[in-house]
Formats: sequence, structure tokens, C-alpha cells
Amino acid sequence: MDANPGRPTVSTPATLTPPGYLQFETGGLGATHSPEFSSLLNLNEVLKLTLAPRIELIFSSVPVAHYRTGDRTSDRTGDYFVGAQGVLLKGNGAKPTLAVSYFRKVYDGGAAELDIGSPRQSFLILASADVKGFHYDTNFLANEMAQNGVRRAEFGQTLSISHPAGKRFSISGELWHFTQPFLRGHAAGSLWAVGYTARSNLVLDAGFDRGLTTTSTRWQAFVGFTYLVPHRLWGQK
Repeated sequence: MDANPGRPTVSTPATLTPPGYLQFETGGLGATHSPEFSSLLNLNEVLKLTLAPRIELIFSSVPVAHYRTGDRTSDRTGDYFVGAQGVLLKGNGAKPTLAVSYFRKVYDGGAAELDIGSPRQSFLILASADVKGFHYDTNFLANEMAQNGVRRAEFGQTLSISHPAGKRFSISGELWHFTQPFLRGHAAGSLWAVGYTARSNLVLDAGFDRGLTTTSTRWQAFVGFTYLVPHRLWGQK
């Protein structure tokens, strides 16, 4: 079975992981100059498990974050989310796969956040397809943000395009944009990444993101891997 990486791009694939197999998406991120911090290092983890061909459960967390704000440094746990993704239309080739997903914050660790903040809940529309040797993932997001008891809507759009570079490598480029309701601004960035398929169920990645507005995180760099556990949890292999 093949891994289906959702990292390191902001975009999430509309396609799901193989049913019955647990997938880990593990990485580290370093960032500088964001509205909430001057520097940040964190570890992040996403677990995915597809229960049926059209339904996937997702758990996302930041187990630890180290960041600097002004002349003060802190070590905190980040936020935890649970969610589900459902495929509405299965595509093939240039015909896109369409899906929807929902996430809910279940734990607020209090660590500093990137420029897009940390939503209480998120709704996504997702599409993925392959066109003339290129693969794309695009998302449209509506997030509920909360600050000091005030709730506001945040909207985002992402587009990631990747292309093979030899038998094992791939190159990805992405543009993304989010409104910032409490800053009355816009966060946007350009992300570039390289993936290496060590095995069909193990994909390594590394890349960087450059913020494009004054309220965007200026630089982000990340490394990580996606690992699909090769043993099915139930049913036939």
C-alpha cells in the first residue's frame, strides 16, 4: 500500500489513505517573525485512519513548541484537533476527487501560533486531480476564530501543484491565502518543497515558505516524513 502524504503543504489532498491502514505524518517546523512571535520551533503530528473507502478520521497535534516573544522564551504544548473527511466524488486522472472535511479543537495548549491562527472549528472543501503529469490539491476553508470572547470568521484558499523529478523525487509549489479577522489583514505565502519516496509507504520531505504580506510569518522551514503502517488494522489485506 502507498502512503498518501498531506504534508508539508498547507493544502490537504481530497483523496484518502488506504482503508484500514494507519498513517503518521510527522515533522518539525522553524519560523521567524510572525504577529505572535519572533521565532518558533515546534514538532507536529497528524494521524489518519480511513474507516471506509469514503470516510477518514484525522487527529492533529503540536506536542511541543519553543518560541520567543520579545525578550521572553516559552515552552508550551500546542493545540490538538480531531476531524473527519468524506469523499463526495471519486475522480480519476483529470477528473477531480471532491471531498469535504470538518475539524474541531479539543485542547488549547496556549503556544504561539503562525499567522493563520488556531481555529475553534474548520470547514473545508477539497479537490485533487492529475493533469498532464502534474498533480494538484486545492482547498477552500472557513474557520471560526475566537479571541477574548469574540468570534469571527476566517476564510482561506490554497493551491498546491507537484510534479515528479525522477523515479523517487517530487517537487511541490504552493500559493495560499487567509484573511486575518482580528488583525484586519491578510496572510499569504509561497511554499516550495521536495519529497523523496524511500519506500512506497515512506515519504520524506523538506521545504520552506516565504510570507508575502506584512502580517504573514516571514520565513518557515520544515522537514518530516509520512509513514503508512504496512499492517492493516482489520479485514482482508
